[in-house]
Amino acid sequence: MASLHLAPRLILKGLNKRGSRGGNGSNYSGTSGCLNNIHFLSRTISSGEVFTALKPFFFAVHPDLFCQFPKEREVNENSLKQLNAYIESATHEKPLRPINLTFYIRQNLKPIPSPVLVKEQASKFRAVNIDLGQRDVRRTVYSILEKCNLSTSFMDSIPQTKLEGRRQSYHPTHPNMTSWSAYQKDFEEVERDLEVRRSTQDSLMTWLEKNVKDARTKLDDCYPIREEVLRLKTEICKTLDLKDVLWECGWSATHFRGCLESFHILATQHSEVMKVLKGRILIFGRENGVTMDGHVVLNSGEVRTNWLDVIKNVPGHDSVILRIPSVQRALSRSLKDIKVVHRKFQPNKLAENYVAQLRKLTTSLGDFRGRSNFPKHWPDELSNLELVVETDAGPLMVSPTGQIIVPSSCPPFLLVNFITDHMEEAKEKLDQYKR
Repeated sequence: MASLHLAPRLILKGLNKRGSRGGNGSNYSGTSGCLNNIHFLSRTISSGEVFTALKPFFFAVHPDLFCQFPKEREVNENSLKQLNAYIESATHEKPLRPINLTFYIRQNLKPIPSPVLVKEQASKFRAVNIDLGQRDVRRTVYSILEKCNLSTSFMDSIPQTKLEGRRQSYHPTHPNMTSWSAYQKDFEEVERDLEVRRSTQDSLMTWLEKNVKDARTKLDDCYPIREEVLRLKTEICKTLDLKDVLWECGWSATHFRGCLESFHILATQHSEVMKVLKGRILIFGRENGVTMDGHVVLNSGEVRTNWLDVIKNVPGHDSVILRIPSVQRALSRSLKDIKVVHRKFQPNKLAENYVAQLRKLTTSLGDFRGRSNFPKHWPDELSNLELVVETDAGPLMVSPTGQIIVPSSCPPFLLVNFITDHMEEAKEKLDQYKR
């Protein structure tokens, strides 16, 4: 019976990573959901035969093999989910509707040796469209293999009468379930192959060994640029009395040098305006504004005139920073005096955006209190808990340090339920972190 859980886990292993969260209306619910999949396939042909026939297909489109290509990975993952749901409906005589699925398949299935070639390799993917509109699982398997230009020799070797005659159920409680043991070696072999492919692709040491020479060559080539960047940073810091100049854009050193040169010209032309930067840290990033710590952020993709406007408005941003404590206190009072704090080890956040997020959640909680009350079993105060407000797309979770992290768009009833369920967990983690 050990092989009972092995085959389903292998066929849809990549899908469980998202399906287990309950998203997208997925039909997967861990091992039990996959067992249902194997059950309906076995009504037409044995599970071992289906698995063996589709083995080259799974190797070609398996989401775990597309880690460096998020677009192709997502398309293949969603298509596999829909394929599973379609076959389930067909084999259980449920209403069907024609569906077209797209899979990305590599021209060469060998692991990609270097991320330097990612962009080039991505262009070599071939999009395969599969039209599904029939109940015959045998024909469905043929269609998938032929569309992907994969071998159908194994399917050809299975007589039609054999397929038509196999109508026995392979439900886990059925005595014929013992026939799974005959395919255990096949499942274990495929699992080992997948593990080898993943370890080859994801191994840090392997990747470093393959790319260290190329990295050193590029490092030597850009040495003059890095020296120029260091010279410009030192000169700007000295001229404007800055604490530091940081690069948080992710682009190359060449782009950083261009930004420094443009800013140096701007500072020379508008020396009076630049006095407001004294004693601050200047950051070239992806936004414009002032962080909660008073650092000035300039968008590296914008022109000098926009940078000048941001610097002129720094005093206004400073006044926003001064309002942060009062806005935090307002949110704290709305939630039984919970401590509103910043996320530990978080990246720089603009003060203006943070104040807007705090006010949004405070307003939502105020509306909630007008209609409902907090749970009666809650303590009179939540001052022993810490709350962190994130962006609209942020998580709702308890951090490893015990902070309750909530997106500003979170409905209040969800936040109340979450605090109720995780109050003790947050306390324990906070106490453990403070030790």
